[in-house]
Amino acid sequence: MSAVLRARSLGRTYRQRWALRDCDLDVPEGRVVGLVGPNGAGKSTLLNLASGMLTPTAGSIEVCGGRPATDVRQLAKVGFVAQDTPTYASLSVADHLDLGRRLNPNWDDAVARDRIRRLALDPKQRAGKLSGGQRAQLALTLGIAKRPELLILDEPVAALDPLARREFMQDLMEAVAEHGMSVVLSSHLVSDVERTCDYVIALVDSRVRVAGDIDDLLATHHRLTGPRRDPAHLPAGQRVISVSHTDRQTTLLVRTDTPVHDPSWSVSRIGLEDLVLAYMTRPADTVRDSRPTLEVLR
Repeated sequence: MSAVLRARSLGRTYRQRWALRDCDLDVPEGRVVGLVGPNGAGKSTLLNLASGMLTPTAGSIEVCGGRPATDVRQLAKVGFVAQDTPTYASLSVADHLDLGRRLNPNWDDAVARDRIRRLALDPKQRAGKLSGGQRAQLALTLGIAKRPELLILDEPVAALDPLARREFMQDLMEAVAEHGMSVVLSSHLVSDVERTCDYVIALVDSRVRVAGDIDDLLATHHRLTGPRRDPAHLPAGQRVISVSHTDRQTTLLVRTDTPVHDPSWSVSRIGLEDLVLAYMTRPADTVRDSRPTLEVLR
């Protein structure tokens, strides 16, 4: 499958500090990708590199078959909605659509105007007078009507109330189904990622910790609970992601492609939130093999 985003040893520094480092990724096209991680992990940096807003300090990145923002044709392939869902306060909704039409060679005016009608936005209303949810929907409309191959969304619902957030995410999924574009969505809310995404990337401490198809990741990660023991004695095929102990009990999150046959373990499935949190919090010394922490599932 073709990659809509490919990174090799990608890195970016700010004032000699790495905001993103040693990033290797192959994100399949046609997917809705959730980018998760704590504040300062490098999520916005990765998205700004993908959109061409930043240039790499190290390594390379390719988006939609080319280097980001190299020319007008490449710019037309990528739509970007930043965290503050930027709009021009003094311009009306209609002015924004007109600006989109003038600036984007693949602009779909029918899609833009249909969305504005369905959202019941007054074309004469200035963006500065819109609610946060309405501004977010206007920004999403501009991104969709651009008809990009890849739509990048950096925390677009962070400031919205639950109802506005749900409406935004529903509209996003309808647009994906209708137009078939790839999406990379950064979010602190794993619940949003679980509802809308089929692929996940977890960034921690400026590095990719895990990336892959969500169903595959959930199928290969298990929680083991049993009598207290040293996890170093597990079979080689069971990679320990996180460990916790009580006086008598050990609980592990392991990654394995084969069934766990040891009858002393109680084996249970985990949800996406537990998986993501385990990769965010696990200490480096829980890794018992020499493989890199990034594991990309294709």
